[in-house]
Amino acid sequence: MLTLLCIEDSREDVERIRTVLERQGMRFELRAMSDEAELRAALSKPPDAVLCGCALSSITPLRALSLLKELQPEVPLIVVTQAIGEESAVALLRAGARDYLLKDQLHLLGPAIERVLRERQHEEERRRSQRALADAYRRLSRISSRIVDAQERERALIARELHDELGQTMTGIVLHLHAAQRAGARGSPSSSIDTALALAQHAVEQVRRMSFMLRPPQLDLLGLTAAVRSTVERQLEAAGVAGHVRVIGTEPRKASPCWIAAFRIVQESITNALRHANARRIQVRLRFDPGGRLVVSIADDGVGFDARGMLAGGVRDENFGLAGMAERAEMAGGRLEIRSSPGVGTVIRAVFEAAGRNDERKSR
Repeated sequence: MLTLLCIEDSREDVERIRTVLERQGMRFELRAMSDEAELRAALSKPPDAVLCGCALSSITPLRALSLLKELQPEVPLIVVTQAIGEESAVALLRAGARDYLLKDQLHLLGPAIERVLRERQHEEERRRSQRALADAYRRLSRISSRIVDAQERERALIARELHDELGQTMTGIVLHLHAAQRAGARGSPSSSIDTALALAQHAVEQVRRMSFMLRPPQLDLLGLTAAVRSTVERQLEAAGVAGHVRVIGTEPRKASPCWIAAFRIVQESITNALRHANARRIQVRLRFDPGGRLVVSIADDGVGFDARGMLAGGVRDENFGLAGMAERAEMAGGRLEIRSSPGVGTVIRAVFEAAGRNDERKSR
C-alpha cells in the first residue's frame, strides 16, 4: 500500500483526489495537511510521494520541495493545481518537482504517480548499481595492489634464494673446478671434482625445489590431487608433522583455472599452520562434486586465533596471508571461509563453483 501526503487547503479537493485514485484501483493511504509544521512532522517517515497544491495560504510548492530535499530527498513531489503558467511550471520542475497536473485532469493522476514511482525505482537501482560498481572498482584496486605486492615479495624471495643458496652453490662449483684445474697439473684433481659434482647435484635439487614452489609440475601433468599430495608430503615431512589428504568424488580430467588458486591456498594454509599455529597434525580434504563444484578444506590442531578480530580492519601485515588467500579465491571465482578461535585449531575452507565438469580422472 502506498503512503501519499497531500498538501492542500481545500478538503473538497483532497476528497476529489482520494475518490479519483480509488476509482483507478490504487491501494493507498492519503494523509492530508495544510502547513509546514504538519508536513515536517509527516516527513519523519518517508512517504512514497507528495501531492502539493499551488495556491496555498501557508506553504508553497517551492518551500515543500525545500523541506523534501532537507528531510527526505528521495521522495518525489507532484504539483496538483487549478492553473499554472508556463514559467511557473518550468521553475517548479527545475526546483525538483517530478510532474504537475491541473485539477481538471485528475484522471491522469494515478498514471502520473505510477510513472514517477517507476522512475524513482529506476533511479534507486541505478544508484545501487553505481555504488556496487564503485565498490567493485575499489575492491579490484585493492586486489591489484595486493597482487603487485605479492609479486614483489615473491621476486624478492626468488632473488634471495638465487643469491643466498643457488648463487653460493654455483660459486662453490666454480671454485672447486678451478682447484681441480690447478691440481690437474699435479695429477690429483679427483677430490675437487667430486666436491664440484656434489655441489652441482645440490644445485639441481635447489632448482627443482624453486621450480616446484613457483608452479608444481604435477598440477599440469597429473592434476590437482597429485600436486596437493606432493606439497603436503614435502611440507609436512620437512617439519615432522603428521598429515593426511582425503579425496571425495572424482577429479575432472580437464584442469580448471581455479586449481592453481586451490593449490596455493593449501600451500599457504599449511605454511601458516606450521609457522604460526604450532600444529602437530594437518588434514587436507578435496571434494569434487558432480556438478563441478570444488571444495578444499585444510584443518589443523594448532593454537588457533580470533578469526573475526584478525580479519577486521582491512589488510595488515599480521593478516596479509589470510587476506591474500581470500583475494586469490575471489579472483578464481570462489570464496574463502575461515573458522578459528584460540585453543581449538583452524579450518580454512575454499569453495569454487563449477570448477570442472565432463571427463573425469580417478583420484589418486
